[in-house]
Amino acid sequence: MPTQMSDTELANQPAAYWTGVAYEAVIRFTRARQAELGYTQPQFWLLRNLSANDISPDGAGMTVPQLREAMSSYLRPEDDLVVESEALVERGWLSRDAEGRLWLTEEGEAARVDLQHNAPAIRDAIHAGIDDADYVTTVRVLQQLIRNTGTDA
Repeated sequence: MPTQMSDTELANQPAAYWTGVAYEAVIRFTRARQAELGYTQPQFWLLRNLSANDISPDGAGMTVPQLREAMSSYLRPEDDLVVESEALVERGWLSRDAEGRLWLTEEGEAARVDLQHNAPAIRDAIHAGIDDADYVTTVRVLQQLIRNTGTDA
């Protein structure tokens, strides 16, 4: 990646290339930090999607296919929710009922809250050297690119 490009050169760069590179780099970095802390991003998402104190509207149990559907907009092809959920059952953070629904345990809720505390440090590392105004401008530009393609963000 060239370190110095003129504004004209940058203006002619393909948005799809740079958004793809940024996406992969941020995901790789986030997942590496989470792995260092002993969990995976899909495990954290499972806890969040089953918590009435987070994404789940009611804390009701869900099957793996239901969870996969709920997370379809951000799961990656390599994310195996069967394997990830089994690891959380083994840890005691999830339980499984006779119908195959996964339920968040008290230990799992405590873990979700604890793991959530890692997010600001990961965000801060990713945002280092970028002031909030520049970040906001970047997100607005990306939202406009999305609208320009006829898609809703």
